[in-house]
Amino acid sequence: MNTATPTLLRVLYDGGCPLCRPEIAHYQRLHPRQPIQWIDIAADPRPTLPFNLTIEQVMQRFHVLDDEHVLTGAAAFVRLWLALPGWWRLARLVQQLRLVGLLEHGYVWFARRRWRQRCREGVCQMGPRR
Repeated sequence: MNTATPTLLRVLYDGGCPLCRPEIAHYQRLHPRQPIQWIDIAADPRPTLPFNLTIEQVMQRFHVLDDEHVLTGAAAFVRLWLALPGWWRLARLVQQLRLVGLLEHGYVWFARRRWRQRCREGVCQMGPRR
């Protein structure tokens, strides 16, 4: 019998992003296969960030953290999906077909456009974390 405590996933997301909010809200309604802490980085412009991450880094790309790893972009989504009911099947398929790199290209395209839009909204002027 495995009695190890499941690793806590910390999901850093931009709750001010109108495209991101509904997706994260969907994930939050699910009953995860492991504990998840949802951290809305837009709600706290000076959050305490692990792994020496900066607010600029976490605003520019989606991040999922566990005790030892920082994953961003498509890899972060795949890691999150592994923890979610139903979604874990998609994550396994993406991994088996080695599609993370292809998904990353799409993610980079989206993230650049999202960041430019958020900059127009004044998010880029948040300044460095102190």
